[in-house]
Amino acid sequence: MDDFFDELYPELTLETEDILMTLSIKKDYSQIKDFNKRKEELINDLHEFIREFSETPESDEFVKYFNE
Repeated sequence: MDDFFDELYPELTLETEDILMTLSIKKDYSQIKDFNKRKEELINDLHEFIREFSETPESDEFVKYFNE
């Protein structure tokens, strides 16, 4: 099944010292011709994604994983 999504959506892997995250990008950013506007749109969408995730029960459950 993963191969199916790999063909449909490009993937973006983000890595910091603390987090490794792979995202499948569903939005077609090629419609935005100006590079700087396209990048701004992508970054805004990533911020929105994180904001939305922070408000979900899944984010609470994930953080509870680290309880002692």
